Amino acid sequence: MTPVTKIVAAVLMTGISCLPFAGSAAALDDQQKKEIGAFVREYLIENPEIMLEVQDALEKKQQQMRVAQSSTGIASNKDAIFSSASDITLGNPKGDVTIVEFFDYNCGYCKHALSDMETVLSADKNVRFVLKEFPILGPDSMAAHRVANAVRLIAPEKYPEFHRGLLGGQTRATEDTAIEVATGLGISEAAIRASMEKNPNEPQVRATYELANALGVTGTPFYVVGEEALFGAVGQQQLAEKIANMRVCGKATC
Repeated sequence: MTPVTKIVAAVLMTGISCLPFAGSAAALDDQQKKEIGAFVREYLIENPEIMLEVQDALEKKQQQMRVAQSSTGIASNKDAIFSSASDITLGNPKGDVTIVEFFDYNCGYCKHALSDMETVLSADKNVRFVLKEFPILGPDSMAAHRVANAVRLIAPEKYPEFHRGLLGGQTRATEDTAIEVATGLGISEAAIRASMEKNPNEPQVRATYELANALGVTGTPFYVVGEEALFGAVGQQQLAEKIANMRVCGKATC
């Protein structure tokens, strides 16, 4: 290591304030700042892999912060998460383990995760799966979720099939495509539009946004199992592991 990089290593490891010529960054004159800047630049050019280490450390720190925020948010909002009257429950309504999923009908990862939910519910008849509509991908998503809310109110028994049809579709979810799925299940378009006008779902969407903010939700899908948050499409195997852990120790991670 050259004398320059030795100095830079000391700067990076112990901080500028520990060097004899600097009590703080503000105390440095322009020449000292230029010298330190040149040292740091040379060190990073000679050791560019350190930037990957910095990025990795930043991502780990951000994940730790998200986990901490979600844990606090879950503990403070259990009723809103697990027992909201505006959510639809699939599987066993009296199941011994509950999974909550925040989703958007236009989320590609949510579409992929649909099969994960189906596999879990098919393999385990004692799971309660709560769907929390969270339209975050623009006006089309908001419109599709308004139709979904009308289906929930008019024909809740048909909502599961509607959900699978719209989320599993290959085209973008819009008001028109959502109505097409709903009418294909025998629900009147006139009834849907009347319900949408009479029962706008903006208040419950706003409540979901506020809940998501409290939990640190940054995208969809987002799951809650017990007191633990799962970020992203984690896959059927991890969901099954969390379910098994809940039954063994009462926590998603034992």
